[in-house]
Amino acid sequence: MNNFEYCVPTRVIFGRDTHKNIGELIAGYGFKKILVQFGGGSVKESGLLDQVEDSLKSHGIEYVLLGGVRPNPGLGLALEGINLCRKENIEFILAVGGGSVIDSAKCMADGVLNPDVDPWDYFMKKAVPDKALPHGNILTLSASGSETSLSCVITKEEEGLKRGFNSPTHRPLFAVLNPELTFTVNKFQTGCGTVDIMMHTLERYLGGPTKDTPLTDRIAEGLLTSVMEAGEKADKNPEDYEARATLMWAGSLSHDGLTGLGRDYLMQVHQLEHELSGLYPDIAHGAGLSALFCSWARYVCKDAPMRFAQLAVRVFNQEMDFENPVYTALKGIDRLEEYFKSLDMPVSLRELNSGITQEDFLLMADKCSSKGEKTLTGIHELGREDMIEIYRMAY
Repeated sequence: MNNFEYCVPTRVIFGRDTHKNIGELIAGYGFKKILVQFGGGSVKESGLLDQVEDSLKSHGIEYVLLGGVRPNPGLGLALEGINLCRKENIEFILAVGGGSVIDSAKCMADGVLNPDVDPWDYFMKKAVPDKALPHGNILTLSASGSETSLSCVITKEEEGLKRGFNSPTHRPLFAVLNPELTFTVNKFQTGCGTVDIMMHTLERYLGGPTKDTPLTDRIAEGLLTSVMEAGEKADKNPEDYEARATLMWAGSLSHDGLTGLGRDYLMQVHQLEHELSGLYPDIAHGAGLSALFCSWARYVCKDAPMRFAQLAVRVFNQEMDFENPVYTALKGIDRLEEYFKSLDMPVSLRELNSGITQEDFLLMADKCSSKGEKTLTGIHELGREDMIEIYRMAY
């Protein structure tokens, strides 16, 4: 087990109707003027934005609205928000939405108090934020875990570059998690969210050679089992409160660090997917992950057959073949692929219907590897040619 530090200071307010007290919650911190960020029309159509505004007004909190965040959030809108926050003397940012809205708010929060730094430099690892505007969220989509995580992912649209970085400044002050707000999430987005939640734990579980983490392993395996069960239930009955609650809470736990404590933090599939949805921003992150993951797993599992076999036995109920653990590992990967299919999630790049071509594999691999100068560390260190082969396998 590796040394680790675990600190999740985000205050979680979980349960039915919890979002209705948002004005009281923010007033309790002493904030007088805030920016409310959201995505498209769903928060308006559902009446959620009206409820938020009414609650803020009733507690004397001034606010400015900024909508328009899209999936795979762009740097352009975040820069607009940074300027707006400075102009309006904003004290706090409230994100109302899913991971894209929350990540956009995090990028803005980093930028507002650091006027001498280009926010994109943080994502290119050229600078590190040491302070940020306070921010919190009302979650409407169980998926990314950004509501409690220290991660932030943004796309620079003109270059088709999707990059992320971790920082303590990204931990929200609070996260309001009401599973009822996810009842209207459609089948496809529910599937994408289920995949994303699983991937954050699977990539920690399979990401590196760390040994002797039995407790962390069991936590991860329990989360994966629970998420698979809840994902099936929510797929069949969108208003199953307990299933939605499990997915919402699991989303937070899966990406706040808990399921990888003491292990190497290596996210190869996420980085491969970032090139995919950076190039084709209409590809949902969860769909990109489901299209790539099993091909990646088949490519690398021979380098850690017992690790993959353990997952197959404990999570996917496969019989252990001690004479041929690779066989057991592959059976587990097959079972995971079947699960994705049961949720109608894509398991190949062709199924994304994005127009991706085999010529794109070279471009994506060049971006991911900095034209062959960088590798992705993991169970199997991935160079440029490895990346191209995984994209080809997934096609």
